[in-house]
Amino acid sequence: MLKSGTGAAVDWAQVIKDYAMMVVGTLMAAVSFDMFFLPYDIAPGGVSGISTVLASVLPLSVGLLSFLLNVPLFLLGWRTTGRRFAVRSFIAMTMMSLFIDLLPVRDVSGDVMLASVFGGVLLGVGLGLVLRAGATTGGTDMAAKMIHRHLNFVSISGILFAIDAMVVAIAALRFGMQAGLWALITLFVCAQAMDAVIKGFNTAMQFLIITCEPEEITRRIHTDMDRGCTRLAAEGTYSQMPVGALLCVVSRIEAPRLKKIVQEADPQAFVTVCNVHEALGEGFAGIAGE
Repeated sequence: MLKSGTGAAVDWAQVIKDYAMMVVGTLMAAVSFDMFFLPYDIAPGGVSGISTVLASVLPLSVGLLSFLLNVPLFLLGWRTTGRRFAVRSFIAMTMMSLFIDLLPVRDVSGDVMLASVFGGVLLGVGLGLVLRAGATTGGTDMAAKMIHRHLNFVSISGILFAIDAMVVAIAALRFGMQAGLWALITLFVCAQAMDAVIKGFNTAMQFLIITCEPEEITRRIHTDMDRGCTRLAAEGTYSQMPVGALLCVVSRIEAPRLKKIVQEADPQAFVTVCNVHEALGEGFAGIAGE
């Protein structure tokens, strides 16, 4: 850690990691356009989707159009975001625009369905990496925040959905209904892939155990699994008596062993199990990064 000019500590290792993710993410997003979307006129929403439509009628490249459309959005909306986010986003947007124009446009899938699905996955993963690095690749996020300030009864996610839907509709008018439908599939796949990257792949399982044998279960979690758990203050609503309540997060591999421990210690225990998208802290990935 070093101190910046403002006196705040700067973790340069994390900064380097963030910018590396931005480079990889923007490159993946650009590849999705040049090798999957552009050969089949798929416009998956956002400024890049608008640029794809405009590039079919103007003598300008998709990357250049994307940059030219994004600049005014950044200038108008940078006040609605933090300075660091705005600077990083502008750098990420510029890199993506450059990569789109520098990479050759080539059909690597040979099929529009494969292009929409695999392109959507690649775009989603790329955008997810950029978001995890504390940036975004387009000004539509800022435009949505500006609109939300005047129409605060509409959520930002709803505004972004409306923008993407409008772009897909325009693409359908320009390239045909099938191209618009493929763009919708791409948007769905992209959203799922991006969500997975943002939430993380360090999945785990959370157990809430209501038991009459909290001491024995806790002891076996400590000794048999080398894990910890959290004891909660709980009371039965019918008996109005204190009951043992334990909260424990384990990996998927360890989940069957914990179920067996509970079953052996207290067959009458009440247990709920839910998925945890990401677990950070002791025994799992560090909070600062994986």
